[in-house]
Amino acid sequence: MPKAYWIARVDVRDPERYKDYVSTAKPAFERFGAKFLARGGQFVELEGKARGRNVVIEFPSIQAAVDCYNSPEYQVAAKIRQECADAEMVVVESV
Repeated sequence: MPKAYWIARVDVRDPERYKDYVSTAKPAFERFGAKFLARGGQFVELEGKARGRNVVIEFPSIQAAVDCYNSPEYQVAAKIRQECADAEMVVVESV
């Protein structure tokens, strides 16, 4: 079964509140086997409009990635994130 990746592009409006999102989301990520490959850090904008924060999270499968997002634990965190950041998120399956 191929792995899958969350790819999130985020503009954080309230960095202090965003810390609450990170800590609240942690149990969901642990439960579904998430491995952070990129979280913030330096980036180079090549095409289009970049956002301030880019995150890549590896999951054991596309189902695990989707289940993590839809889990009650993550949905509590998502509400916090939506209050303090603007984001675009997709799940992609590896080749």
